[in-house]
Amino acid sequence: MKKIMIIASLLFVFSMQAQDKKEDAKVWKKGGTLGLTFSQASFSNWLKGGENALAVNALVNYDFNYKKDKSVWDTKVIGAYGLSRIDNATKKTDDRFEINSVYGKQAKGNWYYSFFGDFKTQFTDGYDYTTTPSLVTSKLFAPAYFNFGPGMLWKKSDNLKVNFAPATSKLLFVMDDTLAAAGAYGVEPGKNLRYEIGMAINSYYKFDLMKNISVENILGLYSNYLDHPENVDVDYQMNIAMIINKYFSANVGLHTIYDDNALQDIQFKEIFGLGFNAKF
Repeated sequence: MKKIMIIASLLFVFSMQAQDKKEDAKVWKKGGTLGLTFSQASFSNWLKGGENALAVNALVNYDFNYKKDKSVWDTKVIGAYGLSRIDNATKKTDDRFEINSVYGKQAKGNWYYSFFGDFKTQFTDGYDYTTTPSLVTSKLFAPAYFNFGPGMLWKKSDNLKVNFAPATSKLLFVMDDTLAAAGAYGVEPGKNLRYEIGMAINSYYKFDLMKNISVENILGLYSNYLDHPENVDVDYQMNIAMIINKYFSANVGLHTIYDDNALQDIQFKEIFGLGFNAKF
């Protein structure tokens, strides 16, 4: 666990150190949003039925974009967490922590020699609520993914870019002995680490659908050269932000994952929220 914490800490410091540099502000573009949404329902002597419910979701989405001379460096940090409580049962509705970073040195035009790294995990335990008692299916650093490798970056703007990395190292950590013993997420039973090498393609596209409505698309593709390269892992996120006024907005988040090592099926999640929104 200490090694994993060190890796995560180094990557986080590497991504955040831009805040401490006393460089010309023109080379840095920094900004993001903090969203907090609530929903609530209460019933008393309601003949049509219903259950008391309360839900809250929090989302932080922040970008650091550096450009100077022939160098570019883009980093995105995403943190999300959500809970719902129906009567006396509390369940998690969202849980993720991601850092995605890519550095590029201009080759020609919109093409850059690049090196990227990304790290993904979650904050708290996840459960299978269809069983009694509920079974733990995931934890902090179980799983955790750390990908890195050289490649080529095509960057038209901060809102449109694609990175190709044909020699990507992928480290999968399952730092829970029970899950590791079961071979969860594709690790060899009893092992806490799985190493892969393959090709990764990561793209980002953000545009304004209309005034005060923005659409953010994040797509990651990965093929493992060492094990069934035809089974391409897919991780796609679409985040739609609809600004109502300075402080309030509606947000729709769609997340689709296909990873046959974790589950032999497509995973899909949709979250809609209406609430407080702030830029910083």
